[in-house]
Amino acid sequence: MSGARPILYSFRRCPYAMRARMAIANAGIECRLREVVLRDKPAEMLEASPKGTVPVIVEPDGTVIEESLDVMAWALTRNDTGDWLSPDTGSPADMDALIAECDGPFKHALDRYKYPNRYEDEGVVRDEQRALGLAFLEILNAQLATRPHLFGDRVSYADIAIFPFIRQFANTDRTWFDALDLPHLQRWLAHHLDSALFKQIMPKYAQWQAGDDEPVFPGDV
Repeated sequence: MSGARPILYSFRRCPYAMRARMAIANAGIECRLREVVLRDKPAEMLEASPKGTVPVIVEPDGTVIEESLDVMAWALTRNDTGDWLSPDTGSPADMDALIAECDGPFKHALDRYKYPNRYEDEGVVRDEQRALGLAFLEILNAQLATRPHLFGDRVSYADIAIFPFIRQFANTDRTWFDALDLPHLQRWLAHHLDSALFKQIMPKYAQWQAGDDEPVFPGDV
C-alpha cells in the first residue's frame, strides 16, 4: 500500500538530497516522493521539519529524519546493498572523517566559490575559495591513485556521500576543472556521473503541492 511508504521531501539538484536518494535507491526502499521548490516550500514539510532543508523523511508512524547523513544511515541499516558501510580499506571512522572534511571546510569553500555574491559581507575572494576547495580535491585524487574508489575496489558510503559535492564544484567552472591535473579524481567523478544509480535518482519531477499524486521513488532508470 502506498500509504505505508515513507514520505521523502527532496529537491533534485541539492547535493544533500542526491546522496540521500542514492542510499535510498541502493537500499530498495520505496518512498512517496514530494519534490520541493526551495523558494516555495510546502507547509507540510515545514510542519514536519521547521529547519526547511532537504532531504526529509517522514515515516508512516510520524518519525522525522531530517539530516542527509541520517537518511543515508536509515536506509543502509535496513539494506546495505554492496556493503557500503564496510569498506575494503580503512574503517567506518576513516570514512566519517573524510565526509566531515567534505561537509565542513570543503563545503564552506564550495559555497563561497559558487555563490560569491551571497558572501560579500565576508569579503570573499572567489579564487581564494576555489583554491581552498582544490586542496580537498587533491587529497581525494591522491587517495584514488591506487584504487578505483575512495576506500578500495568497491563503492563505499564515503564515495556516495562526497560525490554530489564534487559534482557541484566541478560544474561551477567545468572547463577549469577538466583542465586540472587530477586524473584519478576526474575518472572517479565520470564513473559516478555515468552510473546507473545516479541516473536512477535524477529524473525530473514536478513540484509537489498538497493533493497532488506522489510518485514512487525510486522509479526505473
